Amino acid sequence: MNRSEIGDVFYEYGSGLYANITNRCPCRCEFCIRSMTEGLGTADSLWLKREPSVEEILDMLQEWELSRYEELVFCGYGEPMERLSDLLEVSRWVKENTDLRIRINTNGLADLIQGKETAPMLEGWIDSVSISLNQCTAEKYEKLCHPRFGKEAFPAILRYARQVQRYVPETVMSVVNVIPEEDISACRKIAEDIGVRLRVR
Repeated sequence: MNRSEIGDVFYEYGSGLYANITNRCPCRCEFCIRSMTEGLGTADSLWLKREPSVEEILDMLQEWELSRYEELVFCGYGEPMERLSDLLEVSRWVKENTDLRIRINTNGLADLIQGKETAPMLEGWIDSVSISLNQCTAEKYEKLCHPRFGKEAFPAILRYARQVQRYVPETVMSVVNVIPEEDISACRKIAEDIGVRLRVR
């Protein structure tokens, strides 16, 4: 495997090891960090030249000293749930061979991306899911995040948050701190009604 033909798949950020397995995303968020910088953490560039296969991901993962990290986080310059089946295959290997917690940072649109209910597929493999809510109404979300699913996106995120907490130990919703404080407060109320914690990032 020639790593230069792929790009940076794994990178360190804080106490976690992050997995950048795709650059595909159904949103074009106004605040997205990938429009501001090439890399993050220890990655020089998170723009992949091509998506790595599961076998390549596992080969690269085993080159890291995994005992140094608290968790493996699927998060990069794309939406990891675009590759849900591959993500789960990697997660199974991690659970069977390491003590790492596994977290997914997602926009919450997995069901629309995959065309089916996806939350049950996470049970037993994923420890934590962080869902980007980012706004308090469908109209405001569409204006900020420009999802290709239009006004279907926001209610799909709320449904996903309600479902996923039934299958994983920890579910969190998050918002960016660039939105007005009154919108953050409204998002906090949405998260409380769903039964999850809201994180401002």
